[in-house]
Amino acid sequence: MSGSDAGRDGVRGARPGREALTGAHGRRRGRGEQPMVPDAEFSSYYGTPVLNKPTWKPLDIAGYLYLGGLAGASSLLAAGGQLTGRPGLAAPAKLGAAGAISLSLAALVHDLGRPARFLNMLRVFKPTSPMSVGSWLLAGYAPLTLAAAATEVAGRYRLLGSAATVASAVLGPAVATYTAVLLSDTAVPSWHEGYRELPFVFAGSAATAASGLALAAAPPAQAGPARRLAVLGAALELGAFRAMKRRMGLAAEPFGQGGPRVLMRAAELLTAGGAVLAVSRGGDRRLAVVAGAALLTGSAALRFGVFQAGVASAEDPRYTVVPQREGLARDH
Repeated sequence: MSGSDAGRDGVRGARPGREALTGAHGRRRGRGEQPMVPDAEFSSYYGTPVLNKPTWKPLDIAGYLYLGGLAGASSLLAAGGQLTGRPGLAAPAKLGAAGAISLSLAALVHDLGRPARFLNMLRVFKPTSPMSVGSWLLAGYAPLTLAAAATEVAGRYRLLGSAATVASAVLGPAVATYTAVLLSDTAVPSWHEGYRELPFVFAGSAATAASGLALAAAPPAQAGPARRLAVLGAALELGAFRAMKRRMGLAAEPFGQGGPRVLMRAAELLTAGGAVLAVSRGGDRRLAVVAGAALLTGSAALRFGVFQAGVASAEDPRYTVVPQREGLARDH
């Protein structure tokens, strides 16, 4: 056999078909015959992963996920503070949303390498592509938050600032959660298998981050909505994450190993503790700052943990092949 023939056979071997995944002798055993050789334990082809792991820069993309959530939920708090006569809550939320989305875009562009690559994603609009929808969403949302923050700082053009604040709040929930859809749309096992619950996990995480910023920056007398949002966000984040892990089966395993395990455990403790502190003594300024810091840090730990768990699941062929085998077994 020539070298090229061997290479072609090797490529064919790297893509196991139905017989390869279920065992070449699976049907013969049903007739009482014994296989000539034992079933091979699948690892990968020449030690290479079945999937290419994400090439995104961890700090850039995990930071992009976190800051986008913080921005989107902060816009909701900003609009709520504005509409209920709480300027001490609205002002830091507007500034926080503008700052967070600016840093989020900077992290995304840094990962892409050149600003032109982000602009290229705006050349077409594909409703079926989470990346395309997300790019257009950011392109519309970022100017609104910047306008709201600029008019707040300048103290002028209040009507324009109010309109921009409300409009950014309309887009805020999508900005906070579309990245979960983006991750779930990939073939990475620990992201793809969480497609049902991950948007709710990210929504809760965004709410806790925004409430944490507001608790740390707003006067306690005007931070009531932030305290309530902290409790609701923590309940949604922790509850949805536990439900996701139960349903995902094997693909949930990377969340409980190595670095992701440390980050997810820290996220649970900080988020739950921050929510409890947020409502324990609402008028205590120092306690509010501690609660806010815990919620902000917990939300960041969750986003970084989700990112790392996905990368780990892509590196291990077991998380791709075993579910395929189980699915084929159920079909038969």
